[in-house]
Amino acid sequence: MKLLSHSTSFLLKRALCPASSGVLNKPGWFRRSLSMFTEDPEMKDFLEYMENLKNYEKSGVPKGAGTDSDDGFDLGRMRRLMERLGNPQTKFKAVHIAGTKGKGSTAAFLSNILRAEGYSVGSYTSPHIQTIRERISLGTLGEPVSAKALNGLFHRIKKIVDQALEFENGCLSHFEVLTAMAFALFAQESVDIAVIEAGLGGARDATNIIGSSELALSVITTIGEEHLAALGGSLESIAVAKSGIIKHGRPLVLGGPFLPHIECILRDIASSMCSPIVSASDSANRSTIKGLSRFNGKPCQSCDIVLTN
Repeated sequence: MKLLSHSTSFLLKRALCPASSGVLNKPGWFRRSLSMFTEDPEMKDFLEYMENLKNYEKSGVPKGAGTDSDDGFDLGRMRRLMERLGNPQTKFKAVHIAGTKGKGSTAAFLSNILRAEGYSVGSYTSPHIQTIRERISLGTLGEPVSAKALNGLFHRIKKIVDQALEFENGCLSHFEVLTAMAFALFAQESVDIAVIEAGLGGARDATNIIGSSELALSVITTIGEEHLAALGGSLESIAVAKSGIIKHGRPLVLGGPFLPHIECILRDIASSMCSPIVSASDSANRSTIKGLSRFNGKPCQSCDIVLTN
């Protein structure tokens, strides 16, 4: 048995405003205050370009789009875009997180644990609250990517993205292009590891271009009925879609608790991929909250984490 003790600084923004809740669930004054926020003028061209791309976060996701079927998003176009960019996703190790609830919080906790241990970490999450830069963080401090860095990358790769858009008949989405940019930034900055939150489902999500050789581990937090139509219409189909991030021979961490038959689906798929499983719901694995304090000037939660080998 191994005892790990960490001071894990976590993002209050994520704790109070998880990605699944969205801005629309906040009080009117909160929405108004966010609507007054303006992006850095330096990113004007980039933001206008992105605004012209298909954005499923605004328009809604088509039925079956997240399933590994003929109705699912085409990962081929994402792979072709990444190839044009030199396959930056092969240049860093990654943790890939999927699940109905808890993805953003898990990404925040894990990113900050790794940073506290001295790693240079890239983090990619969605959606954002105030600025699109929040979706991508870099380095040992975990600050949002700077407007200068994001805008600079955009202008360097714009011609490549234009060519890809023409080849794909305009079918690259806002999320696909931003995901490609995040991975390019992680490679450019030579991060030690990237913590990546899937956008929708897993199997056909744009983030699911990470190969088994780059994947450190995959995480599935929970399985619920959110995006039911887009993910096949049942809890079972949602479990299958999210398990698409499991890669051959790479560890899988399960959150839960799950309904027994849903956990069986996840475990069976992991077994077929020869992926060892660690379950947070296992009674032998536990954490003890020790209190709240500050770490490097940020709020943090101290806890002891016990994991069985």
